[in-house]
Amino acid sequence: MIRVGVLGAKGKMGSTVCQAVMQDPDLLLVAAVDTHIDSSNTVGSSSELEIEISPDIESVKEQGSQVVVDFTRADSARDNIKWLAQNSIHAVVGTTGFSSQDIVDFENLFSNTSANCLIAPNFAIGAILMIRFAELAARFMDMEIIELHHDRKIDAPSGTALLMAQRAVQARNATQNMVSKSPENLRARGDNSSGINIHSVRLKGLIAHHEAIFSSQGQSLTIRHDSFDRTSFMPGVVLAIKKVFDFPGLSVGLDSYLDL
Repeated sequence: MIRVGVLGAKGKMGSTVCQAVMQDPDLLLVAAVDTHIDSSNTVGSSSELEIEISPDIESVKEQGSQVVVDFTRADSARDNIKWLAQNSIHAVVGTTGFSSQDIVDFENLFSNTSANCLIAPNFAIGAILMIRFAELAARFMDMEIIELHHDRKIDAPSGTALLMAQRAVQARNATQNMVSKSPENLRARGDNSSGINIHSVRLKGLIAHHEAIFSSQGQSLTIRHDSFDRTSFMPGVVLAIKKVFDFPGLSVGLDSYLDL
């Protein structure tokens, strides 16, 4: 049985991860950490299963966690990931908002430790398939991305949209296909990642929605994925917890665990 700790355990994603871990017969939740402690400072569905939430990351080591899942904020996660690497504890990270330099730093950290790390902006299997399909389509067609999330999401564009744009550009460059470029004087085009425009929407009631729109002469193609509930991410999180032992160093994107 794999001993698991969760950072950000009181957040919407973190609390959902705690429940998913508790429900899996191969996993054991041994530590829950969150800096926001109030009168409700436990996680679990019953008194027999409740785990007390600690404000101190040291508790994941004290409880013998083999894998720690981080769903916090980028500013906190940077320190958490460094601490996990230094303490040789495997990390599964769903926090987004990291820079390209952050990824380089994390790669260096986990190349000098016995622990492994997965950083994935999205754990929904459907979203991973969407990114893979977008890689194929981007080789032959122009592309733009629309991503829609709840109004409390801090980073924009989303990590999923940025990863999809990055993978699409890599696939396009590998085949040396020429696609048209958007005129530079157009306004309201959102962010631009490696030449692909990304449009971000933040509204109450949304969870996570991504749409990749492709076009070429006389035709268009749309690939869309919708997460209507945070439980959509849990099968991917559980899979990552079980597989992180087998992938040395740093991996980016859950697709690296799915043989896609």
